[in-house]
Amino acid sequence: MAVLHSAPKFASNEGVIDAISESISVWLIDANEAHGEVSFRVKRDDIARVLRTLRDDHAYQQLMEIAGVDYPDRAERFEVVYMLQSLTKNHRVMVKCSADENTPVPTVTTLWPNAGWLEREVFDMYGVTFAGNPDLRRILTDYGFEGHPFRKDFPLTGYTELRYSEEEKRVVYEPVELAQEMRDFDFLSPWEGTDYVLPGDEKVPAKPEGEAKK
Repeated sequence: MAVLHSAPKFASNEGVIDAISESISVWLIDANEAHGEVSFRVKRDDIARVLRTLRDDHAYQQLMEIAGVDYPDRAERFEVVYMLQSLTKNHRVMVKCSADENTPVPTVTTLWPNAGWLEREVFDMYGVTFAGNPDLRRILTDYGFEGHPFRKDFPLTGYTELRYSEEEKRVVYEPVELAQEMRDFDFLSPWEGTDYVLPGDEKVPAKPEGEAKK
């Protein structure tokens, strides 16, 4: 009968931080551990060099995800987060760099082909561009979409809505119009305030006015 062995684990995250920090020290801004996750903040222009070092010298073979984060109050409002996994060490790390909408981040499609789609998603949702990406187009939003919906200043309703027009027999784009004004709730009933009794509410005996809460 075959015996399955789990991949070896690091003795501690401190050892990971020390070993990786030493090898990427010329590009490293800071390193830390939070909630059991190890992360490294590096210089934007050197992101491809850092990830290549982690892949080739530290056996983080897989690029699992590229995510964006928006901090509008920062000088460089965006943070690009790369999540790597080592199958042989059974360990994950995150690498972060800052960006803004006018300064591109170097692509890492030369290291992992799947980075192409992941970079397109960050571009689509946040507006971060990636220099060297061979096909940097929107990937989740529709053609002609305006803005980047994961930015903190993007309105919840969006700017444009689409519908199928029976008159024109095609999909048409129009400015967003709310179907009704925002309602003011009194927090007593989720529908129409105290004048409407929801089904089931009539079974709850009403307390006399002035009765103290128990």
